[in-house]
Amino acid sequence: MDPVNRKIRLATVWLGGCSGCHMSFLDMDERLLELAQRVELLASPFTDYKDFPEVDITLVEGAVANEEHLEQIRLIRRRTRILVAFGDCAVTGNVTALRNVFPVEEVLARAFQETATPVVGVPRGNPAVPRLLERARPIHEVVQVDYFLQGCPPSGPEIYEFLMALIEGRQPEIARKKFG
Repeated sequence: MDPVNRKIRLATVWLGGCSGCHMSFLDMDERLLELAQRVELLASPFTDYKDFPEVDITLVEGAVANEEHLEQIRLIRRRTRILVAFGDCAVTGNVTALRNVFPVEEVLARAFQETATPVVGVPRGNPAVPRLLERARPIHEVVQVDYFLQGCPPSGPEIYEFLMALIEGRQPEIARKKFG
């Protein structure tokens, strides 16, 4: 994947989740410096990007929970050579999907009316608040996923080993290529 020593173009994305996977990414500690020699981080919650670029690898954390996520994951898939469902929320829906047992209107009423102080009402038609999907969905239910890196969250060393295998053109031992 590294013809003529070109750095691998990497992106990380955070959809509906807790950010634990990105915190584990930072837990690579000094390995981040080694990784920085091999990749160019083009888009991430750690960077300020306006438009998702063309990349070699994207790690996607979190489930697809709202309309904005749906549009974003489709764009990411089109612009990514290797798409990785990163962590259990991306792989199974996990914590984000706990809301799936309740109708969306009940979730919104509970969050914005019953437990809010002061009660401001459910934000409808506000472009800053994307409309929730009827159910949070794991990434592979929306777009094709190339690898699944499970864990809640996967550890920093696991993320490092996984990325190094991809960068070096090897099959990552820790990840599954197909779900199930």
